[in-house]
Amino acid sequence: MDRVSKYVEKADGGKIKCTLCPRYCALSDGQRGLCFVRGRRGDDIVLHTYGRSSGFCIDPIEKKPLNHFLPGTPTLSFGTAGCNLTCQFCQNWDISKSKEMDRLQSSAMPEDIVAMAKSTGCRSLAYTYNDPIIFLEYAKDVALEAKRFDIKSVAVTAGYMTPKAREEFFSFIDATNVDLKGFDPKFYQKTCGAELEVVLETLCYIHHHTNVWLELTTLLIPGQNDSEAELNKLCGWVAENLGLFTPIHFTSFHPDYKMTHLESTPTSTLLRAYSIAKSYGLKFVYTGNVHHESTSSTYCHHCGECLIARDWFNLKSWNLVDSGKCKFCGTQCPGVFEDDCGNWGDKRQPLEISNLF
Repeated sequence: MDRVSKYVEKADGGKIKCTLCPRYCALSDGQRGLCFVRGRRGDDIVLHTYGRSSGFCIDPIEKKPLNHFLPGTPTLSFGTAGCNLTCQFCQNWDISKSKEMDRLQSSAMPEDIVAMAKSTGCRSLAYTYNDPIIFLEYAKDVALEAKRFDIKSVAVTAGYMTPKAREEFFSFIDATNVDLKGFDPKFYQKTCGAELEVVLETLCYIHHHTNVWLELTTLLIPGQNDSEAELNKLCGWVAENLGLFTPIHFTSFHPDYKMTHLESTPTSTLLRAYSIAKSYGLKFVYTGNVHHESTSSTYCHHCGECLIARDWFNLKSWNLVDSGKCKFCGTQCPGVFEDDCGNWGDKRQPLEISNLF
């Protein structure tokens, strides 16, 4: 089922322009934008993937990654095809770069997805695999249905969106992990087909103008975005503009898509980034895609005691009381916590709606 978009303006030469993301694709009738899932039909821009998903899977919330949002709980993840970026290292390229609509194997309306989340005990829905900004209307309808049952909505996004779309998108999101892909404008343009400044504006908007819980992820790619100078700039900007309590995850690259010629990120690079972030006073710094328990765990920013010990996605100890206070000194840990953690662990459970309904 197609859905008409309100993000449209007239353009020169009889074309109309999609204003959802900063690409501002100007389209002739029948033409699709770079994301492939939004295109022109007559005088409208339509979303072609409404109600159609690339698949569903129950994941640990820590996999998004979100370490300060309902730890240990299951989240029902789904996405569609297409993407509005062109990252040469995309690790979901078979979904995000797909132009084969028959890859959208699951058809599900918002009420179906929420019913699935309820029946499987998921505390949240994660709009992920590809960037949910390109299926905004679908994600919004799912999120509004989910709120009726106190099921939260989580967005995994690159943050590449226009101010108008940004305001609407984050009005229905409870938590987000934004993929800050580096801190060099040339790297963003050449490797991702995007503009760094737009992403930074999105991050500032989330932090200063919403109640959305925010965490960041930077995938460190050897020789591309992992220099000491760039990491210093990135961490300094985060400390100054998003505050010392915004969690940041440095994760390991593995060769994929158009960057199969590069090596995987050594753990030493992640630990160097961890140390740089700590030197700027950032309180909650994590490493990911590697097995390193001490830098995957959460520590009290006041007394230094371990609050949540993690082994990959398994929670080994829990020292939070009264919805997020340190058991040892009583200091509140920033985030969204309950008195007890979830026990989902590291399970990954693919689902099909036809199996449940």
